[in-house]
Amino acid sequence: MYDVDIDKNIWIVFGWEKIMSRKDDEAIIDLSKLMIVLKNDIVSIITWMILGLILALGTVFFLIEPRYSSSIDILVNQKANNAQVQYATQQADLQAINTYKDVLTKPIILASVLKEVKRIDNYQGNLSTLEKSIKVSNQTNSQVVTVTVTDKNAYVAADVANTIGKVFTKKVKKMMQVDNVTIVSNAKVSTRPVSPNKKIFALMGAVTGLVVGIVVAFIKELTDKTVKDSSFLTDELGLTNIGSVYHLDINDNDYGIVEAIARNKISNGSDEEEISTPRRRRV
Repeated sequence: MYDVDIDKNIWIVFGWEKIMSRKDDEAIIDLSKLMIVLKNDIVSIITWMILGLILALGTVFFLIEPRYSSSIDILVNQKANNAQVQYATQQADLQAINTYKDVLTKPIILASVLKEVKRIDNYQGNLSTLEKSIKVSNQTNSQVVTVTVTDKNAYVAADVANTIGKVFTKKVKKMMQVDNVTIVSNAKVSTRPVSPNKKIFALMGAVTGLVVGIVVAFIKELTDKTVKDSSFLTDELGLTNIGSVYHLDINDNDYGIVEAIARNKISNGSDEEEISTPRRRRV
């Protein structure tokens, strides 16, 4: 290793040269050098990825409050005596679906719902909070309206949805002169949270940690002013290599000499010679 510091004037250029090559006097990014940088810091990158995963899961389990949802299906139509009238009535009911969806989220329905859920569940929200927790939908060309309620309490979500169905069934008959409102399926308690999504959070945490690890690896490489190979000085910076200096890793007793010890042939019966040479370390 060459423990040489580069002058500050060429430090930035020097850093970029580590991951770039030159072709026809144009600087291009060398993918092989990028891969070497990533390979050298693979442990650090994996550590950052694991750290991001742990932080994401910790946020999900300890900082974000889970929310639950429950749905009720309501069928709204009018009775007809013959097939011809029934078809016309059905088309009118389909056109009125959007009106039903609007009515379901209006105070004329929700005020009574809020009063009831405060009584049975000690609901702490207000009319605005209740409205935001409700989602009304239906399938194309379907007379069934689905009301989905989301709350931090799974049992409250189910109670609110069922109460909406009861209140709507009573009031819509008077408001719109509809004679047939049926609860297709009541809301049931679901203890499986709909948010936050643990898998998505975990994936986002791991990806974020991975990106941070890669960025840190490149920053370390670009700010490292140590020359590790003589070929970098000659090939990348265009300098001339006039020689190499070696460091002799030796003891004080054998500095600058080669110690040769000849064993006594008579005492040990061997012709071997043990030669100890200083080790060279390149700097």
